[in-house]
Amino acid sequence: MLTSEEILDAVKSHVSKFLKVNLSPELTFHNADHTFEVVRAAREISLEYDLSDEQRNNIEIAAWFHDCGYSQLYTDHETLSKSLARDFLQEHNYPENAISQVLDCIEATRYPQNPQSIASKIICDADLYHFTRPDYHRYENALRLELETYFENQYSDIEWARTNCLMLENHEYFTDYGKETLQKFKDVNMERVRSKALEC
Repeated sequence: MLTSEEILDAVKSHVSKFLKVNLSPELTFHNADHTFEVVRAAREISLEYDLSDEQRNNIEIAAWFHDCGYSQLYTDHETLSKSLARDFLQEHNYPENAISQVLDCIEATRYPQNPQSIASKIICDADLYHFTRPDYHRYENALRLELETYFENQYSDIEWARTNCLMLENHEYFTDYGKETLQKFKDVNMERVRSKALEC
């Protein structure tokens, strides 16, 4: 059986190659860069909690796999992501109880998010960490382009501003770290988006 460090290295190598080969360039938001950022955010948030090494590993593995399903599906991509993760981890003799925790974390990222465990709350907050970014406009523009491409629904500037505003207002972080630290940065972006919606 691989050590925890070896399994993480194997997952990183496998998923990095998988995303590069299988994701469409039309995925302007849900691309490899997004996955890398979610992994980094998951590590950051995990450090704020007294977790076992196995819990940290499972969260990181879930972060790597959580959007692999976009390789074939847009809607319900989580189901395929879980299947790809399960197959890979079983091939590497990862413990079944740990696989279940990974799959639970991936499932929790399904919108609307409804995480129950601390691990699933961490990955949900990591998945929407970009709400806190100083260059948030870059992320929202990438998502707008992706949605317009996949759903053939062109947003006017006012429609997008209002949609984006509602998305931020209706979202909440689940971990204490998210509520106490990330929320403050998200609030800055929310005010910018509100102002933009009023200007349109």
